[in-house]
Amino acid sequence: MPSKSLHRAARWAAAALLAAFSGLAQALEWNLQPPATPIAAAVHGLHEYVMILVIVIFVGVFAVMFWSVYAHRKSKGHQAAQFHENTMVEMLWTVIPLVILIFIAWPATKTVIAQKDTSGADITIKATGMQWKWGYDYVKGEGEGISIVSQLATPRDQIEGRAVKDAHYLLEVDHPLVVPVGKKVRILTTAVDVVHSWWMPAFAVKQDAIPGFIRDTWFKATKTGTFRGQCAELCGKDHGFMPIVVKVVTDAEYTAWVGQQKKQQVAAGEPVQTAEAKTSK
Repeated sequence: MPSKSLHRAARWAAAALLAAFSGLAQALEWNLQPPATPIAAAVHGLHEYVMILVIVIFVGVFAVMFWSVYAHRKSKGHQAAQFHENTMVEMLWTVIPLVILIFIAWPATKTVIAQKDTSGADITIKATGMQWKWGYDYVKGEGEGISIVSQLATPRDQIEGRAVKDAHYLLEVDHPLVVPVGKKVRILTTAVDVVHSWWMPAFAVKQDAIPGFIRDTWFKATKTGTFRGQCAELCGKDHGFMPIVVKVVTDAEYTAWVGQQKKQQVAAGEPVQTAEAKTSK
C-alpha cells in the first residue's frame, strides 16, 4: 500500500511539474507568431530548418573538439600534429562551409523571391504612414474608393497608469484594415512626414514607408481573425503608439463591410478623398 501511494504521489508530482513547464513555455512565447499566410508559413519553416541545422553543426563541432581534447591529452603522451599548408584540410574547411551555405541559401532565396512577387493581386491598398497613425486607401478591388484612418484606440487612462491594461494594450485601433480571407492583397507603402514601417508578424510582412516613394509588399491570409502589428521604424515621440490591426473576414462579411462603408460615405455627403486628405482637415 505505501508503495502504491508513493507511485501515485510521484505521478501527480510529475504531472504538476509538466504542467508548470508547459505554462512557462507558453508564457515565454519564444517562437515566432503562428503563421497566417503561406509566406509566413514558409518563413516559419525556414526558421525551424536553419535552427535544426545550426544545432546539428554545433553538436558535431563541439563533440569532435571535446573528443580530440580528451583523446589526445598530454598525459597520454600525444604530440601536436602539424597541419601547416595541408591541402586536404584547406579544401575541407572551404568546401564544407560552402555546402552548408548552399543548403541554407536555396530555400531562403525561394522564400525571398516569393515575398517580392506582388503580381496578380486581387486587392490593392495604399498604406500611408503619418505621425502617428495609418491611412488606408483601397485603390483596386471590390472596396475601391474607400479610405479610412486607423489610429490608437487604447484609453489614456491605461497609458498613464490610472486603469488596468487590457489584453491588447497599445495594439488596438479605432478602424482596422479589413480584407477578405484567401485573397491576395497588395500593400503599397509610403509616408507623408518621416520613415515608418508596416510590420505584421503573423503575415511575415515588413515594408518601410518612405516619404516620396512607393514600395510594395503582399499577403494572402489563410484564416479569418484579427492580427496585430506595429510600426517598426523609429518615427518620433509616439512611435510606440502606432499599432497596425488587420481584420480578416469571409467574402460575405467583406462585401457587407464594403457596402456599409460606401453607404456611410454617401450619407455624409463626402466626396471620394484619400485618407491623407481626411487627416489634413
